[in-house]
Amino acid sequence: MSGGEPQTAEDKSRLRDAATIILVRRDPERPAILMGMRGKTAAFMPSKYVFPGGAVDPEDADLALAGTADALTLRRLAIEPRTDSAVTPRQILAAALRELAEETGLLIGQPGDSPLPGYAEAGLMPDPSALHFIFRAITPPGRPRRFDARFFLADAAHVSGDPDDFSRACDELSHLHWVPIAEARALHLPFITEVVLAEAAALIRGSGDAALHAPENVPFFDNRDQRSRFVQLGATE
Repeated sequence: MSGGEPQTAEDKSRLRDAATIILVRRDPERPAILMGMRGKTAAFMPSKYVFPGGAVDPEDADLALAGTADALTLRRLAIEPRTDSAVTPRQILAAALRELAEETGLLIGQPGDSPLPGYAEAGLMPDPSALHFIFRAITPPGRPRRFDARFFLADAAHVSGDPDDFSRACDELSHLHWVPIAEARALHLPFITEVVLAEAAALIRGSGDAALHAPENVPFFDNRDQRSRFVQLGATE
């Protein structure tokens, strides 16, 4: 997870925007998702298995992208903005692809020029067109780190290169591997990861042999203050 600018003791628990990718290998008999384990000394979710992702950086706003996400994803990313954040849907998508590259070494892109490590060497530009917004969750108050996290589902068929090659990954996630969806819940997972996993599994099953697409609506666990609420983004479209 990228940290962006150094944080002071006063702002470590401030609410930060974040983006996460659930990358799926769609084997009809045994679909699998990519997960890794956070370090035992990590301030946020130590020793837990998670999907690749991290905080949105200011620089993500200027990152050149090769395409755009589907219209529903873009529209729903703009629903219920926070007054303390100026992050844009495009910036969130860019962060998701950057974090995937940093934490796993895997790239989703099209031919082009990009300054991002991994993409630059491969002659690719990040392409968010395969990312579908499926979940949003805000960490409850009182935690040492808090994120307004958007979760995206993507088919591993869009990965450029070998999806088993994690040699360019940073050391933020260990034990990176493709976990059969049927076995993933047996891992040491954070509660919200379990919830998102169930949502992703249902969408994958529902898509059958067709291409993955934006869901009917997007669940949102809103814990920005002491009053917890649950809504469906896009339910009235």
